[in-house]
Amino acid sequence: MAKRDYYEVLGVSKGATKEEIKKGYRKLAVQYHPDRNPGNKEAEDKFKEATEAYEVLSDDQKRQIYDQYGFAGLEGMGGGGGGYSHAYSDFQDIFGNAGFDFESIFGSFFGGGRSSRSSGAARNQGANLRYDLEISFKDAVYGTKTEIQFTHNETCSVCHGTGGADGAKKKTCATCHGTGQIRRSSGFFSMAQTCPTCQGEGSTIDNPCRNCGGTGLEKKKRKIVVTIPPGIDDGKRIAIPQQGDAGRNGGPAGDLYIFIHVKPHPRFERSGQDLYCAVPVSITQAALGAEIMIQSLDEKKIKIRIPAGIQHGKLLRVKEEGVPVNGTSRKGDLYIKIIVRVPQKLSSKAKQLLDEVSRIEGENTSPEPILLSELEN
Repeated sequence: MAKRDYYEVLGVSKGATKEEIKKGYRKLAVQYHPDRNPGNKEAEDKFKEATEAYEVLSDDQKRQIYDQYGFAGLEGMGGGGGGYSHAYSDFQDIFGNAGFDFESIFGSFFGGGRSSRSSGAARNQGANLRYDLEISFKDAVYGTKTEIQFTHNETCSVCHGTGGADGAKKKTCATCHGTGQIRRSSGFFSMAQTCPTCQGEGSTIDNPCRNCGGTGLEKKKRKIVVTIPPGIDDGKRIAIPQQGDAGRNGGPAGDLYIFIHVKPHPRFERSGQDLYCAVPVSITQAALGAEIMIQSLDEKKIKIRIPAGIQHGKLLRVKEEGVPVNGTSRKGDLYIKIIVRVPQKLSSKAKQLLDEVSRIEGENTSPEPILLSELEN
């Protein structure tokens, strides 16, 4: 329920190009590759998460399914399930199995690259989280408020985020001297690697907090009330700022993204801001015209006038009875499809009357075929 959005994982927008997706993955793969972080479970999980995201977003078919249906659409496809053979081979193609931090290399050549300060800020940023919320069709149209419960990382209540037990404080890592990285020179190349002692933190703790294991964070359940705006579409997301995982070492918290899944309605369908439904009428109501009462989505009674001679399948429009346009007082329309029901059983009296109508109208017993499209006109 707290699985992160693939675009958020790679740090790219939903409309990102393949090159931007590859660049985002390459950056994370260099940082978290298992060969560069031996024995680091957190780095391994980060690498798998990034590779899973890249495997889906680099595949046009999987990406289209993910954009439309989210994680549920990928179930059973072999993508989005944690496997990363395709992306790992692509990683090898991109980096030639070198495993170098290209940003650090080119930074040493051209005076660019990220400082340890900016790298530390990014590393301490809390993770964004995903919550999938299913709501009713009616609540999606008219909006609602609902309470959700989720689990995220909060600052440790025992050590208050320091990671040390009994007031123990962090000390500067003796290996990297607080930078979180170590540099190795080979000829003209200067390569930066994550410090194996502090795992990139820049500091170590001799006596870690037992409650959080020295991370400064602990898992906690939280309840919040989410406001669903009127007219929200299936698949849309709502961002709740700073409700994701808390940042490490006082870093900013991530965001919580609520992904909306709308349950279908038994009587109504939606297209944009308009609602659609079908209403059955009798052959006499269709032939003679009538006034009928229907119940709208918000359970309001609406009087509908059926014009005499209406044909099966015709649409009647009721203005301003559709989906609210978010941020305005306007609404879409309600379209009613007329279904003319022909009785399967007739009394002898009804048969006589219909026979009389048939004789008077001189019904055609040899009709010419017509195009289906003409039925819609």
